Amino acid sequence: MALLHTSPVHVPVFEALCDRHHPGLRLRHTVDEELLARARSHGPDAVAGAVRAALAGAVAGGADAVLCTCSTIGAVAERCAADMGVPVLRVDRPMAAAAAAHRRIAVVAAVESTLGPTVALIGEELAREEREAGGRPGEHTASDGSARVRTHLAEGAWERFEAGDHDGYLDAVAAAVDAVRDADVIVLAQVSMAAAAARATTIVPVLSSPRPGLAAAARAVEAVKARDAVLKGQAAGGAAAQESAAR
Repeated sequence: MALLHTSPVHVPVFEALCDRHHPGLRLRHTVDEELLARARSHGPDAVAGAVRAALAGAVAGGADAVLCTCSTIGAVAERCAADMGVPVLRVDRPMAAAAAAHRRIAVVAAVESTLGPTVALIGEELAREEREAGGRPGEHTASDGSARVRTHLAEGAWERFEAGDHDGYLDAVAAAVDAVRDADVIVLAQVSMAAAAARATTIVPVLSSPRPGLAAAARAVEAVKARDAVLKGQAAGGAAAQESAAR
């Protein structure tokens, strides 16, 4: 499996999760910090070409699936999936699906550019839930999720992250989480925020993306391998039948 990151700090997080929950799964990491910098300055669509190239490079390198771990560019990565020939997943979709089961959803982010994509993603999952429940999409939920989602920016947190103050960053995120009121679930919008959940004291459930996101990608890899095994078996059977007929 290939992972596309916009920060090198994510690499050990996913390696540790892989060792603990998915032994035997091999990860290959690509880190491009410039993708997030450009997406913050010019919008996620501004890096669509670069994201597509990074994904194509991962597939060319033999990846059975690619996991994008940056919430800001996750939607861009997903849109490229049809052209890649392998599953392309965004790390925060399973988390968003879990959040959609709750009525009042709070999203906490350290980077403002992540808020819009995360709210839109939760909106997609809310609409999917509504369809599956027999309602019309958007009947009770705004298309962007805004009717049930409130956003919170962890002020000053990202500056600490960029300065290399990891503990200060997590403390600032945890403080923002503990300041949330009137929510049934709290979503940590960025992979780098995951460890802040253990520092928060709120009794509200706090969701983070790395573990469920990696699990979803691991299942995708297994599905690809199973499909390839079936195709290989069919090809071998066809070749044997042709050889038998030629005798």
